[in-house]
Amino acid sequence: MTSWADNVTANSIFLLEVSHKEAGQHLQEIRNHTSVSDFLLLGFSEHPEQQPLLFGLFLGMYLVTVLGNLLIILAIGSDQHLHTPMYFFLANLSFVDTCFSSTIVPKLLVNIHTQDHTISHTGCLVQMYLFMALTLLDDFLLAVMAYDRYVAICLPLHYTMIMCPQRCLQLVAAPWLCSQLLAFSLTLLMSQFSFCASHSIQHFFCDLLPLLKLTCSDTHVFHIMMFAEAALSGVVPLICVLVSYAHIIHTILRVPSAGGKHRVFSTCGSHLSVVTLFYGTLFIVYFQPSSSYSADTGMVASVMYTMVTPMLNSFIYSLRNRDMKEALWRLFGWRKYSTQ
Repeated sequence: MTSWADNVTANSIFLLEVSHKEAGQHLQEIRNHTSVSDFLLLGFSEHPEQQPLLFGLFLGMYLVTVLGNLLIILAIGSDQHLHTPMYFFLANLSFVDTCFSSTIVPKLLVNIHTQDHTISHTGCLVQMYLFMALTLLDDFLLAVMAYDRYVAICLPLHYTMIMCPQRCLQLVAAPWLCSQLLAFSLTLLMSQFSFCASHSIQHFFCDLLPLLKLTCSDTHVFHIMMFAEAALSGVVPLICVLVSYAHIIHTILRVPSAGGKHRVFSTCGSHLSVVTLFYGTLFIVYFQPSSSYSADTGMVASVMYTMVTPMLNSFIYSLRNRDMKEALWRLFGWRKYSTQ
């Protein structure tokens, strides 16, 4: 009996060693095909046996994200009832979510399918720039949407005057411009760095922190700029969101009608769900010392805010919003949606 148990243990150890050896050989083969000017996105390549499952999962999430957000944009654009500031901002957020996922996921899918995990230096910088710009834009738009709800609920008599078409365009144009400038400044600085050690990025896309671990240049100025921009584009919008909803909740609690409270809480609850998902994962990754950054934690959190959150946004805003559901039914030419 003891001999049988020893044999089983020995076989298990042997299989484990073989598995680790095969994974190591797989990574070495990938590195051998990487030129000096290329980066290597290791991502999930350490588990080659899981590649088909990951490919199907990420492809499904990406298709749901794109189709869901495009349906929201089409429904808002085609329905006169939704030509209001709230849905104008929502259409912009849906467009940003679509671009956000499209910056990351297609390249990841190609890497998994072809087993070619390389990305050029220029391609890496472009991906990093687009990722940062769209992330910052998402931050600003969430704050703008919170401000819109604050004006609608707390200052209803002045809503049409404050949220006029010109003001709405300004509230969208300013975040677009600021996010592009902030992202470009960091990307320009990153392009001056030398990567004299490994070119293997422990991530599935060109993110800031994994790239900083590879450079042999002085990153002191970059870290100062990064945390300053994080405070400006992350903490400040979050404070605006929290202050806006503190006023909203205080106003809602004074509403005598239970039906009115339920409708307002439903609309605002959707927005708060998106804010919690987005900021929660961002804080896990970026608001910590770079020395304590974990590649595994970073990848899991990145999957959340690059794939899961954009996918869930379309469900949160459509399934919990009666006006949006009615617009979607009319978009497909079906019988008018009824809440009965």
